[in-house]
This record gives sequence, structure tokens and C-alpha cells, in this order.
Amino acid sequence: MRGKLITLEGMDGAGKSTHIPSIIQLLESRGLEVVSTREPGGTPLGEKLRELLLNEAMHPETETLLMFAARREHIATVIEPALARGAWVLSDRFTDATYAYQCGGRGVSAEKVIALEQWVQGDLQPDATLLFDVPVEVSVSRLASARMPDKFERESAEFFTKIRNAYLQRASENPARFRLINSNQALEAVQANVKEIVMAL
Repeated sequence: MRGKLITLEGMDGAGKSTHIPSIIQLLESRGLEVVSTREPGGTPLGEKLRELLLNEAMHPETETLLMFAARREHIATVIEPALARGAWVLSDRFTDATYAYQCGGRGVSAEKVIALEQWVQGDLQPDATLLFDVPVEVSVSRLASARMPDKFERESAEFFTKIRNAYLQRASENPARFRLINSNQALEAVQANVKEIVMAL
């Protein structure tokens, strides 16, 4: 039986990465093999591209192309083989992040991203996407007290507003796939919501 691809999305500071260990534990407790990965990254080549993408200034379309280059390698060497053997893949970001950050935030044409998505992914889409949502001011406040920020985390509140709006638009356009999580709650409440969603999957 083919596995499932579950993606976690949200703007920087939304807290999605905090919940990955508990999701892995929950799935493994059901006897499932879980492959936890991330984008950009997930492969040796992808991690090298990640360093460039998070730290080097570049044209928005160059940034988009590098995201999809890393994604193609990720799909071919990690995601597809895992799904084929029945594993569940848990990816910290996937293509929805490109629509949010590069289209919404940077202003790259959605038509160009759609073309790249079709070329790089074919029919591959997440089985479910958990979108962790917080108000922009909460995100900015959390990032202010975080580790050394990367180039995306240093962006303005206006940039994050565009990202959030793009994510929410993606969720409204794909209601069967997206699970919207209010991440501006006590950690225990968010954890309970996440557990309920994952158990339903």
C-alpha cells in the first residue's frame, strides 16, 4: 500500500516545527514507518541549496528555480521511494510554501510556479497539509526572540502579511487537503488539535 505525504506549512514563527516530534511519535505508535524531512533541503544537495536560499540575496525568480531544483531532488530520492514502500512522509514545508513566499511574498508569477510544479511534481500532491496560522504580529514577536534569523525571518511585517494571505488563499482553494490550525493558543491546545487531525488521517 502506498504511503501518505503529510506537509506542515505556516509562516516563520507560526510554531509548526515544534509539533513534528509528537506527530512522528503518534504515527509510529500506529506501526507506521515515518520519514521526516524538510524543504528546502531533505537531501545532501538540497541542504547545500538551502544554505544559499536562506542566506544569499538573489533575484526572486532565481530563488524560485532553486526551490524547485531542491524539490525535484527531494521528490526523486526521498519522497517517492518512501511513499512507494508504504512509509508516511512528514515534510516541514513543500510547494505551498513556494506559493506563499515566492508568489505572495516576492511577487513571482503564479503561472510560472504552476508550470514548474507540473514539471517537477507531476501528479504528486500532499495527502493532507497542516497549516499553522498566527497573526502577523505574533509571528514577528516570536522571531524577535529567536535564534539568528535567516533572510526570510528578517523580512518586514508587510512581507509576512502577504505570506499569510497567500497561505489562507491556498487553504480556501483546497479545503479538502488543508487543515487550518490556530497556532495562537496555549501549546497544549495546539497539540490536542494536531493530534485530533493526525488521528483522523
